[in-house]
Amino acid sequence: MSLSVVLGFGPAGAATARLLADQGHSVRVITRSGRSPEPGIEHVAVDVRDSERLAGAVRGADAIYGCAAPPYPRWADEWPAMAASIGAAAEASGAVLVMLGNLYGYGPVDGVITEDLPLAATDRKGRVRAAVWEHARELHEQGRIRAVEVRASDFFGPGVTDGGHLAGRVMPRLLRGKPVSTLGDPDAPHSWTYLPDVARALTEVAGEERAWGRAWHIPTAPALSVREMAGRLAAEAGTGPVAVRGLPPAVLGVASLFSPLLRELKDIRYQFDRPFVVGTSAYEAAFSVRATPVDEQIKATVGWWRERVTASR
Repeated sequence: MSLSVVLGFGPAGAATARLLADQGHSVRVITRSGRSPEPGIEHVAVDVRDSERLAGAVRGADAIYGCAAPPYPRWADEWPAMAASIGAAAEASGAVLVMLGNLYGYGPVDGVITEDLPLAATDRKGRVRAAVWEHARELHEQGRIRAVEVRASDFFGPGVTDGGHLAGRVMPRLLRGKPVSTLGDPDAPHSWTYLPDVARALTEVAGEERAWGRAWHIPTAPALSVREMAGRLAAEAGTGPVAVRGLPPAVLGVASLFSPLLRELKDIRYQFDRPFVVGTSAYEAAFSVRATPVDEQIKATVGWWRERVTASR
């Protein structure tokens, strides 16, 4: 039985660990604080930045899934040490390093975002995310590790909570038929990557040697605006149409004085002020995972949130 090590247990890490366990792998999850074990999954408490302890925790692994990330406001401070430690652990263990990335590194793009575009972001968050992959790619090209990165647009689906733009700030209100607010232009086309598809793509490329050494975009359904997605979600929930309001820049500016998260979101507002569309044809031409149909995504997400909201009452 192969050992798969998942770094991080946020939405993507949890989905990946559980999929691997369902596939029959021995799974070890590494987080800063650890967790109680669950069927098929061992949880270990290690700070990913501690290179010596991390190397020990991944010993014997066939694949390492890099799904951990620092708290959003601390990306610039913590990502460099995390990336260095993860790279060293992959080198020491000989495991394939499968990194979960995002689209920040490209910066603003006119047209569809594809993997052959340069990582040309100039904002701090985009440069940090680009540097994480560039470090792993350099180690791969030097023959020191085997690495691949799969990049997602904004997460959507069951398991996505506070960090999702169509999650904790939207779904509880939508289920009550209340108006919802969003960053930027609510009518701008936007790509939403379904969380179960993230896990399926991560596990697929781990076993595909021809995938290694480059980045791929996770299969993602055709772009839909926040207003279109909210309409579909409300229709599935049976709450009728809900009003969708864009958060004006002035309001965001004032709110960011009191919220570290909103302060950080100002840097990536371009992702919501204009079309933000990811192209996934390269992945689809090479591998088997496909985006889950949107209607299935909507149904599963509404069902998951309805259970969550009911349980919290």
